[in-house]
Amino acid sequence: RYIMAFDGKSEHYCMNGMEAIDVIEAYGLNFALGNAVKYILRCGHKGGMTDAVADLEKARAYLTREIERRKRDNDLCGLAQREQGDRQ
Repeated sequence: RYIMAFDGKSEHYCMNGMEAIDVIEAYGLNFALGNAVKYILRCGHKGGMTDAVADLEKARAYLTREIERRKRDNDLCGLAQREQGDRQ
């Protein structure tokens, strides 16, 4: 099994024997959600308060990106359904 914390400097990605990537893969998260989870899980475990706030801001940015993508996809799905209804 590949261990992310191979260099001894990445302990902030491993807690209680679990790594962020294990959680991300177990839930089948996409890039944006996976990165949000990664930054949330490492928040407070790397650096000081400034780093914790930066991690939460990064997580928020990825969540915002995913929300916008889902809204856009939903709008496209609704448009396709309306167009299909117009054809019937």
